[in-house]
Amino acid sequence: MFKSLNNHPIIPQMNKKIIILLILIFFNNNIRVNSLEDLKFFNQGKQNFEKEKYDKAKINFEKHIVRDPKDSKSYLYLSKIYKVKKLNDEYEKNLNTTLLLDPKNEEALYMLISKKLKDGDFDLAKKKFEIFKSSCKKLCEKKVELSNLIKKYKN
Repeated sequence: MFKSLNNHPIIPQMNKKIIILLILIFFNNNIRVNSLEDLKFFNQGKQNFEKEKYDKAKINFEKHIVRDPKDSKSYLYLSKIYKVKKLNDEYEKNLNTTLLLDPKNEEALYMLISKKLKDGDFDLAKKKFEIFKSSCKKLCEKKVELSNLIKKYKN
């Protein structure tokens, strides 16, 4: 009278779809939990940076980068830490990484232009300044300052 459910042509396919759906739900929730935990390191790093606990902040940002290597904000904060610690090579390396990931990052552009002007690399400073001018939204008031610095260092 009743056919076995396993012999029904639709039921085995539904079971596969349900299993796949459950797996996707599980992984989606797991990813969300991990991303919140990843942000925890960034947020702790930012808090430590603001409290001038640079060594702790550096560790937090590095942990965040391990979990999310494409997060330009962590590299920017690392560059700020290295600037405070006067480690110029690391400072510039992290600025360049920030700009590699986010080429129009105004703060990183501003910092790199200022550094390159002090280093005497006017060509690179001018090139980055053109990008800064065309993409600025938050730091546009710095255009005049940078323009004057470029003119000053060039003369």
